[in-house]
Amino acid sequence: MNNYKTKRPTKRSRKTVVRKNTSEPTLLVLFNKPFNTLSQFSGEPNDSTLSDFISIKDVYPAGRLDKDSEGLMLLTNNGKLQHKISSPKHKMEKCYWVQVEGEIDSQALEQLEKGVDLKDGRTRPAKAIRLENDCQSMKLWPRTPPVRYRKEIPTSWLELTIKEGKNRQVRRMTAAVGFPTLRLIRKSIGPWQLDNLKPGQFETLTIEN
Repeated sequence: MNNYKTKRPTKRSRKTVVRKNTSEPTLLVLFNKPFNTLSQFSGEPNDSTLSDFISIKDVYPAGRLDKDSEGLMLLTNNGKLQHKISSPKHKMEKCYWVQVEGEIDSQALEQLEKGVDLKDGRTRPAKAIRLENDCQSMKLWPRTPPVRYRKEIPTSWLELTIKEGKNRQVRRMTAAVGFPTLRLIRKSIGPWQLDNLKPGQFETLTIEN
């Protein structure tokens, strides 16, 4: 497990496609993206980007995670693996811990599981489970800056697993059933888990070609 910082490289396109040299081993980087960090290696002055934490050369994001979301991102130097992870065609499950405003109920969970209507279409069936825990019991790190709460309105947590990637989908789904998202953490992508990585930390796996 590592936690590196480095100078920012020259600008790279977020649509960069990895071109794999078959003589190189396939690397997979598991990274816990902090809140307010862009899921790319370049940005505007004063932006927090991947280059502030990851110094490994020639690895690129397999998919993205919104700036205001936290948790697992995967990066690789293998173009086929990058496509397999990021393409909706492969329907790779992505699991999120979601803190919402209000005490989410069974009716809302059922709606999320069946699919909700968004402006860009109905979502696919999902898995939605209420978590009877809080940040401390879930051993989550404090967010910086902290979530803004309204004292008169309680909050609750759920685990939501989806197999697609519409823009800001999880936030729009919970809002559509009446429970706006306050905090969003990606727990896993396919078989890869966040586990004990802290914000800004990453670990590197070597995968057999």
